[in-house]
Amino acid sequence: MAFAINGKFTSQPVTGVQRVAYELTRAMQMRAAPGDEPEVFVPQNAVEPGALLKPQRRFPWLRGTLWEQITLPIAARGLTLLSLCNTNPLFKHGQIVMVHDMAVYDVPQGFSRKFRLWYRICFALLPRTHPIVLTVSTFSKMRICHHLKIDESRVKVVAPGADHLDRIVADPSVLQRLELNKDAYCVIVGSLDPRKNLRGVLEAIARLGHLSDVKFVIVGNKNPRIFSSAGVEHPVHSRQVVWAGFVSDAQLKALYESAGCLVFPSLYEGFGLPPLEAMYCGCPVIASARTSIPEACGDAAMYCDATSADDIAAKIAQMMTDADLRQRYRSAGLRHAREFRWERAAQKVLEILDVKTGERLAELTPRASAS
Repeated sequence: MAFAINGKFTSQPVTGVQRVAYELTRAMQMRAAPGDEPEVFVPQNAVEPGALLKPQRRFPWLRGTLWEQITLPIAARGLTLLSLCNTNPLFKHGQIVMVHDMAVYDVPQGFSRKFRLWYRICFALLPRTHPIVLTVSTFSKMRICHHLKIDESRVKVVAPGADHLDRIVADPSVLQRLELNKDAYCVIVGSLDPRKNLRGVLEAIARLGHLSDVKFVIVGNKNPRIFSSAGVEHPVHSRQVVWAGFVSDAQLKALYESAGCLVFPSLYEGFGLPPLEAMYCGCPVIASARTSIPEACGDAAMYCDATSADDIAAKIAQMMTDADLRQRYRSAGLRHAREFRWERAAQKVLEILDVKTGERLAELTPRASAS
């Protein structure tokens, strides 16, 4: 195949966007015929798990954005380039670029000025390179077409998978460390990004003093280089609130498996992978009814009004005081999440790449004949 994968993500911490890039790349390489696996072009500072992807080619010149904008287009000259993490070389034509959301336009107050400016420059120039754009939900497709004025026919939806969790062995030591009992705590995942609506969750928890035996475990960190300083700052002191900070994938799986529910009252998502991951682990989900989240969760989640602390609190109380209700959502979530598989997503991307590669060869053939 005459294409390469932009491996800038291999040098970054694994959040939702990098997770999609890694799992899609891994699944595409596993589906390809021997000797025909797509190569990942990676910077010198690649780290695990991305650094373990094979085959790959390392290009040591520069790092970060400079690597992506200067080194990568030189290395990928003559190839179709697949970029899976929102950004891409600005002046390379004929790319395939995955754009996860339009949050820098829709909720700009959630980002630092520097981050917002750079992404808006990238997105403003993207249509000029005539790309095929991949995205993770129909909601994001609508927002991309609206903001970037790209024809709908050039934007393809590729839903993420959740079955990467099959490879992860749960680490229950986190339950002992945080002094948690099975079915007696709620998990809140998503960092201190203001879009995740941690303020709303904490306001809801303040209304749940009558659930004195229920704890609320907050997982994730804030990256000040990306997110603005708006929203809740650490810490809020409450006997019921447990600030777990960063946890490993193995620890997060253990938290999901033993939790009473995941609370995910996000105000904006391009897809919303945490609810799907929680469902895959048998964790009931309370989720926001905003943006792409109902598309990702279907009928398998209990929905709340993310702008109402009273409604969030009411839904948590309903879920945590009714064991039969939790079991119904647990069963529904397991059935729903198993429909989302990385192999299926990879097959769709490979089909798009085959079409794109064929178009590129057709464009080049007349020139070769003429010469």
